[in-house]
Amino acid sequence: MQTARRMSLQRPRDTRPELALRSSLHAAGYRFRVSYSVPELRRCSIDIAFPRRRLAVFVDGCFWHSCADHGSRPKANADRWAAKLEANRERDRRVDQHLRDRGWVVLRIWEHEDSHTASARVRHLLSQLAGLPS
Repeated sequence: MQTARRMSLQRPRDTRPELALRSSLHAAGYRFRVSYSVPELRRCSIDIAFPRRRLAVFVDGCFWHSCADHGSRPKANADRWAAKLEANRERDRRVDQHLRDRGWVVLRIWEHEDSHTASARVRHLLSQLAGLPS
């Protein structure tokens, strides 16, 4: 019960890693959409979207998306949590494929990644999509 209450307090958007990445991109002069609805998919949104370039950037939390390095599994209700976390990963795969089928490029960044390194990855990908030398 305590774990469920604590988890319900987690922010679905505007997390510290997401804000740091957005700040770095904004400081570099990039403009983007935040919590952009995934085309033709209800209740799914892109953390940072560049609609003209069709680039979707997701900042994934290590716990919720089962990071191989930092993901953990609660001991209480282990079966329930395992199913929930696997469902999250399956949804991520479905959303990625849905976007790719519509011509989008998908970039997933882990919350533990350095925001400046992640920003450089996004900027490099944007320059490639624009056909510019990186």
